[in-house]
Amino acid sequence: MIRTLQTALKQDRESTPIPKSVQEAIPISRIWPDGMFQFGSKYSKTIRFTDINYAIASKEDKTAMFLGYSELLNALDTGSATKITIVNRKVSRQQFGEGVLLPDKGDGLDYLRNEYNHILTDKVVGGDGLVVQDRYITLSAHRRSTEEARTFFDRVNQEVLSRLNQLDSRGTELDAVERLEILHNFYRTGETEPFTFDLKTSMKKGCSFKDTICPSSLEFKKDHFVMGDKFGRVLFLREYASYIKDSMIQELTSLNRTMALSMDIIPVPTDEAVREMQNRLLGVETNVTNWQRKQNQNNNFSAVVPYDMEQQRKETREMLDDLTTRDQRMLFGLVTLVHLADTKEELDSDTEALHSLARKHLCQLSALNWQQHEGLTTVLPLGLRKIDALRTLTTEATAVLTPFKAQEVHHQNGIYYGQNVISKNLILANRRELLNGNGFVLGVSGSGKSFTAKRELASLALSTEDDIIVLDPEAEYRPIVEGLGGEVVHISATSSNHINAMDMEQGYGDGENPVVLKSEFLLSLCEQLVGAGKLSAKEKSIIDRCTAKVYHDYIKGGYTGNVPTLQDFHAELLLQEEVEARDVALAIELFTQGSLNTFAQPTNVDVQSRILCYDIRDLGKQLLPVGMLVVMDAIFNRILRNRALGRNTWVYIDEIYLMFQHEFSANFLFTLWKRVRKYGACCTGLTQNVGDLLQSHTARAMLANSEFLVMLNQASTDRAELSKLLNISDNQLSYITNVDAGRGLIKCGSAIVPFVDSFPKGALYQLMTSKLSEIVGE
Repeated sequence: MIRTLQTALKQDRESTPIPKSVQEAIPISRIWPDGMFQFGSKYSKTIRFTDINYAIASKEDKTAMFLGYSELLNALDTGSATKITIVNRKVSRQQFGEGVLLPDKGDGLDYLRNEYNHILTDKVVGGDGLVVQDRYITLSAHRRSTEEARTFFDRVNQEVLSRLNQLDSRGTELDAVERLEILHNFYRTGETEPFTFDLKTSMKKGCSFKDTICPSSLEFKKDHFVMGDKFGRVLFLREYASYIKDSMIQELTSLNRTMALSMDIIPVPTDEAVREMQNRLLGVETNVTNWQRKQNQNNNFSAVVPYDMEQQRKETREMLDDLTTRDQRMLFGLVTLVHLADTKEELDSDTEALHSLARKHLCQLSALNWQQHEGLTTVLPLGLRKIDALRTLTTEATAVLTPFKAQEVHHQNGIYYGQNVISKNLILANRRELLNGNGFVLGVSGSGKSFTAKRELASLALSTEDDIIVLDPEAEYRPIVEGLGGEVVHISATSSNHINAMDMEQGYGDGENPVVLKSEFLLSLCEQLVGAGKLSAKEKSIIDRCTAKVYHDYIKGGYTGNVPTLQDFHAELLLQEEVEARDVALAIELFTQGSLNTFAQPTNVDVQSRILCYDIRDLGKQLLPVGMLVVMDAIFNRILRNRALGRNTWVYIDEIYLMFQHEFSANFLFTLWKRVRKYGACCTGLTQNVGDLLQSHTARAMLANSEFLVMLNQASTDRAELSKLLNISDNQLSYITNVDAGRGLIKCGSAIVPFVDSFPKGALYQLMTSKLSEIVGE
C-alpha cells in the first residue's frame, strides 16, 4: 500500500469516545480566533470561495476553467488533506426580509413599499425560503504543535488563494466566529435568530463554544439521524462511472433543501504514485505471462488474453502515462452528502431523488448504515474524515467533480434587479460596493431599458434617503418622479423656467482652480452653439480669458452675491479687442440675447427636491445639446452641495449618446464620470444606440471602466462590439440575442449574470411603464 495512504489512514483512526451529550458529538477540541480548529493532533482552517460562471461559459472558457481547477488540485500539499464543501443554506422569510424588504417610513409611500415587498417575497425560490449556496475549502493536517500548524497554513492557504484568484474566484480565510456560524446554521437550521458569539465573553463566563452551535438533540439511527425537529441522512458515492459529466455535482446540490456535499481529497506524492503504478503494472504483466505460459503448456498457442486482464493492463498503463507524461497526480477521493428534511417521509423522498440523479450519471449513492455520526463528522467542513471509502482518482477525474456552477450577485443591503436565470435566486446588487458605482443600461428600443432604470430609481427612493436626479430628454419619467413625491422641472425655449448655465457652487474645482473646470464647460457650451470643430485656437483662448474675468468678483467675494450669467459673458466678449471675440459673441447671441436665452438668465426654479427630473424634451433640436450640457453642469453643482451635506446622489442620463456627438461635451461628461465617485455619486447612462456610442473613444473608455452594466436585447452589430469590449462569450451573448423585454445580462464587478425580471402589474408597474397602451388604459 502507498505510504501516504497508510499514514493518512493510521492518523485518521484516532480513537474518539462515544459521545454522551450533544456537545460531545461535535468533535472540536480547541479553537483559535484566527479560525484554526484542533481535533486531537489534527488542525484545520477553512477558506470560503465564490462561484464562477462555469455553467454558461463557452466550450473554450470551460476548458480553461477546468484546467485552472486542475492546477489548483495539483498544487495541493501532499502533507495535508483537503475537503471541498458545497453547503445549501436556507434563509427564512424573516431573515430574507431583514436584509432586503423595506420598512415603513410613514411618508405616504408605504403602500408602494408594501407592494415592492410582496413582489420580492413572491419571487423567493421555494416559497418558504431562499436557498443560498456557500463554497468552502478546508485544509487539515496532523502537526505536533500549534506553531507548526500555523506556519503550515500560512504557506498553503496563500497558494490556494492565489490559484482561486487565477480562476476569477475570490477566496477569504474564515475566522473562528465565521466557521462556527457555518456549523450553527446547519445544526440549528430553521432558527431565525442571528448567530452571535464572542470568544472573550464566552471564556469569561466559562461557557463552551459548543453550547452556541449544538442542536437541542441529536439521535443517530441505522440509516438516518434526528437533529432537533429535523431528519437527516448521510450518503456517500459508492460506485463511480467510467465517464462522469461535469454537471453531476451541480445537479446533486440543486435540491432545494438544507444540505452539504463534500469531496475529501488526499494527494499522493508523484514518486510514490509512479512507483505504485509500476508495481501494479508489473503484477498485471506477471499475471498475463503466467496465464499465457499455462495455455502454452496445454498446447493452446493461439489463446487470446482474457478481456478483463487486457483491460486491467490497458488502464494501468494509461494511469502510468497520466502520471509521467500528462502532468496528472494520483489523488484519493471520497464524496459524501448530507441532506435535511422536516419529516421522515420527505427525507426518504429526497433521498430517492438524489439516488435518481446519481443513477442518471451511472453512479450510485448509498446511505451509511450505522455510520451516520461518522458520516456527519466527515461531510461538514471541519477537516475530518471518518469514513473509509476512498477511491483512486487522477487530477482530471477529480476535476470533473467541479464545485462551480454560476456566479451570484447577493450584496448586503442590495436592491433587486431580477432573478438569476441559472439558479433562480434573486439578484441583489449594491453598486456602492463596487470599485465605482457608475453604470450603463443598454438595449434596443422596447427591450425594457427605461423600465430597468425606473425600477432601480424606485428602489432607491423607497429604501434610502439619497438624492436622485434624472436628465429626461423624452419626458417619460414624470409619472415615476411625481409618484414618488419628486419634482419635475420643465425647460423649453418658451418656458418661464430658467437655469443659469454659469452657476457655480463653492468647491466646484475640488481644491483646484474652479475657473479651469468652468472654462472647459464654457468651451463645451460654445462648441455646441457654434458647431463641432469650428472653434479656432484664438477663440478658445479668448473664451478662457473671458471666463476668468466674469468670475473674478464672484469668487473673490466668497461665492456670494449675483452669479454671472451668459449675458455677462457675452458682454465681456464684446469688450475684447480681438475680432474673433466679436465673432464668438455674434455666434452665441441667439442663445444669450435672442429668443433662445433660456440658459442665459439667473436660475428661477427650485431644484432642492430629493427626487428631481429635468424635462428637456421641448428644448428643440438647437437647444437640446446645449440643454443637456447645462443641466449636467447644474447636476454637478448639486453633487458638490450634497457632498458637503454628506448625502449620496444618483444621476440618470437618458439618451446619453447625444452627449458624445461633440468633443468638448464628451470630455466634460468623461471628466464628470471620473470625478463623481469621490463625491458620493453614481451616474447611469441609458442608450439604445450602442453602435453610435462605441464609435466615440471617450464613450468606449467610460463603458469599459464602468463596473455596472445592464445589457438587454441587443442588435447583432452591437452584440459583436460588446463581446469584444467586455470579453463576453458566445454562450453569454445568447442571453441578449432576440430575447423578450426584461431579459439580458448584468455585469456587476467581475460577475456577468444572466437575469430575467417579470415585474407584476400594479401601482409600481403603472408608475414605471412606458407603453402607451398601458398609460392610456390607466
